[in-house]
Amino acid sequence: MPTAFLPEKAQGVDATVQFEIEGEEASDWVVVIREDQCTVEEGNAAHPTLTFSADSQDFLAVINGELDGMKAFMTGKLKLVGDLSLAMKLLSFFELEGDSD
Repeated sequence: MPTAFLPEKAQGVDATVQFEIEGEEASDWVVVIREDQCTVEEGNAAHPTLTFSADSQDFLAVINGELDGMKAFMTGKLKLVGDLSLAMKLLSFFELEGDSD
């Protein structure tokens, strides 16, 4: 994620995002976006701004643009707790596969 981070898109953001990935490739990750930088480490945050929970296959499908994030949320494949306005903007902070920017 740090290599795909677009700091100009996340100016002024100060957020800790917890990813709880379940299923075949289960793991927990903390992404901190602060001062135009993005850091990632394995583990759990004490007080995340936003928490994403999803099966690993569904999570990868959203990241790869194969599954719409809003549709995943509405069908219960992606669960969000916390700052939902941050969730709406989060993907725009990264250059994802298929982006032509």
